Amino acid sequence: QVQLQESGPGLAKPSQTLSLTCTVSGGSITTNGYYWSWIRQTPGKGLEWIGYISYSDSTYYSPSHRSRVFISRDTSRNQFTLQLSSVTPEDTAVYYCVLGELNSASSWCDFRDWGQGTQVTVSS
Repeated sequence: QVQLQESGPGLAKPSQTLSLTCTVSGGSITTNGYYWSWIRQTPGKGLEWIGYISYSDSTYYSPSHRSRVFISRDTSRNQFTLQLSSVTPEDTAVYYCVLGELNSASSWCDFRDWGQGTQVTVSS
């Protein structure tokens, strides 16, 4: 069973870069077929998928966030990270790291395991 744990500052300043880390245990981030996603939840928009980094180190970002997102990984620590630049109060949300697996029938990810989420507030 795979466990995921988000960590990082709970407060960010407008115009700065938000940085979060997901620590994975019980499985390797290089395991074939695994996609490691960041998803956030806000009162106004609900759940929003931000992007992923795959087992093979490829990345794909939601068009809604693509210009500001960078996702990377550290295989030696079994971690992957989210960097979201130029943040505004609208980026205030609970951020989740999530394990997805490709569904062969739909060619899309089934989100299998979730972290508990971490609250991030963007404020001066």
